[in-house]
Amino acid sequence: MRPPYRLHYAPDNASLVIRLTLEEHGLPYETALVDRATRGHKAPGYLQLNPNGLIPVLETPEGALFETAAILLWLGDRHGHGPAPQDADRGAYLKWLFFASNTLHADMRMTFYPSLYIGEDADAQATLVRHIQTRLATHLGHLDALAAARPRWLDPDAPTGLCWYLACMMRWMAIYPSAHDRSWFRLADTPALAELLAALETRPATCNADIAEGLGPTPFTAPRLATPPEGSAT
Repeated sequence: MRPPYRLHYAPDNASLVIRLTLEEHGLPYETALVDRATRGHKAPGYLQLNPNGLIPVLETPEGALFETAAILLWLGDRHGHGPAPQDADRGAYLKWLFFASNTLHADMRMTFYPSLYIGEDADAQATLVRHIQTRLATHLGHLDALAAARPRWLDPDAPTGLCWYLACMMRWMAIYPSAHDRSWFRLADTPALAELLAALETRPATCNADIAEGLGPTPFTAPRLATPPEGSAT
């Protein structure tokens, strides 16, 4: 019998957040590789699932879902991960989940693909990247203070989708793009987040994702470029 979920993924892309969440909660799923090397995310069949041509897509019995935060919220509500709608912590969880998606991830993407936002001028791109890196450092400071307060939905012993989302983004900020100066990013500057990431590395979900996507033994605290058994991370 086919599993209820089918994750369209590329190694070490945003689909990693969804894989980790599915693995953490033991949800049965299968995967479909989206080969970025051949622009599989722009292929007609994939665009029928996500017309934006972005990764990931999660196929569910109720149809295909895209946007990382939307998938996390849908899975959380469906399977009881994270504060329920009637929970007093729901509002706090949602505001930080969407901060992660709409602010942190969006700013990080600008440093990865500056030409999409400011054109091909190299000096303009460099200026934009430096400015956004300063913003990212501020965002991480806010998140570190949040992690230090230890809300129950940032508990590494019962990780929510937000935990995995933050861990993956901090991984990517540390290693991508490989040509950038990343001296602005030091994990030691965010000790509460560093503690969270170290704990998440011990989870079986992380081990399973490492095997599937070639992340290495310390994918969050001392990350290296992925060496996936199939597909390409870029």
